[in-house]
Amino acid sequence: MSGHSKWSTIKRKKGAADAKRAKVFSRFIKEITIAARMGGGDIDGNPRLRLAVDKARGQSMPKDNIEKAIKRGTGEIEGVNYEEISYEGYGPGGTAALVECTTDNTNRTVAEIRHLFSRLGGNLGESGSVAWMFERKGIFHVDARTITEEELFEKAIEVGAEDIQQEGDVFIVTSSFENFHTVNEGLTKQEIVLKESELQFVPKNTVKVEDEETAGKVLNFVEGLEDHDDVQNVWANFDIDESLLEKLSAE
Repeated sequence: MSGHSKWSTIKRKKGAADAKRAKVFSRFIKEITIAARMGGGDIDGNPRLRLAVDKARGQSMPKDNIEKAIKRGTGEIEGVNYEEISYEGYGPGGTAALVECTTDNTNRTVAEIRHLFSRLGGNLGESGSVAWMFERKGIFHVDARTITEEELFEKAIEVGAEDIQQEGDVFIVTSSFENFHTVNEGLTKQEIVLKESELQFVPKNTVKVEDEETAGKVLNFVEGLEDHDDVQNVWANFDIDESLLEKLSAE
């Protein structure tokens, strides 16, 4: 698991996301709306929409909110016209970052993201400047207490997964971008309970950050970007020891 993924896991365990539930719901609404606009409102026939709805349900988002977002996407009711756009650049310590945004005003968003990069110790780059350092992967989290590694490995490989690793009490199953939905459905059909499943930009190589001061700046950089209303996801290639991540999360 990348350092960024470990940091996200630590924050979830500590309930940090609960304090930002309204913002999390807003991001789900944008993703559901775009997914419905691009692939239609049929959850069974639109894998991206199904994934977005499953994640929203997993965070106890009200059914009414989900249905309204779908209808906005399909044009059944009026709503904001969102556009997807990504930004790339570097943060403290030479770490690379990909920032996925959903916005109704691209000029406003690029100006604000550029300002955030600068204020938080980074530099916004040109399109393609760091994207080559990442690859799109399917990531599935399975509670290690519910299945043995050998059993999960056999079932996961059978449905097209690439790899399995264990991080604490979680097995992390990895698939290619192309096989994401096949693996997701295959694991579910085999009654393997997925704690989380999503598409991530995984770094091909990571930047080791060992001193506490720089690590703090890197995490502040990532969290500062994540707090922006238009930002859906931030992917970064830092590698910080879990003990240091735990220490910084407690401060």
